[in-house]
Amino acid sequence: MLLGAGPDAEDVIQEAFVKGFRNLSRYRGESSFRSWLLAIVANETRNLHRTRSRRDGLVLRATAADPGAAVGEDVAVGGVLAAERRAALVAALRRLPVKDREVIVCRYLLDLTEEETVTTLGWPRGTVKSRTYRALAKLRSLLDREEVARG
Repeated sequence: MLLGAGPDAEDVIQEAFVKGFRNLSRYRGESSFRSWLLAIVANETRNLHRTRSRRDGLVLRATAADPGAAVGEDVAVGGVLAAERRAALVAALRRLPVKDREVIVCRYLLDLTEEETVTTLGWPRGTVKSRTYRALAKLRSLLDREEVARG
């Protein structure tokens, strides 16, 4: 779901587990099993999006529920503010380019180490480092602009 599978996340994960099981003999132990399996999940998510002509790229869905409904259920002011911040973050993440979004999701939402992110995305370590830095700067800028727009 975090890489953009949305409502199809369960199908993507199930397909990834099946592929992982079928290809278990290919796991060489060069990376953690977790990052190997997450790489399969990431590839399955990319495959899903390639087959969808109506979508331009990965769409991050941090919540499956309607954000408006979550706000309605929260009676505490802190809950409302948290929902607004979460919605602003999700909106800003959706505006990032796909590769920037992928690295942010891996590093901060999936809480992968740098090495696991390298393995999951199949990028060189330097690319992960530089893209993470630039993606965070873009995300901060988007969030700052959104905050200014709200007043």
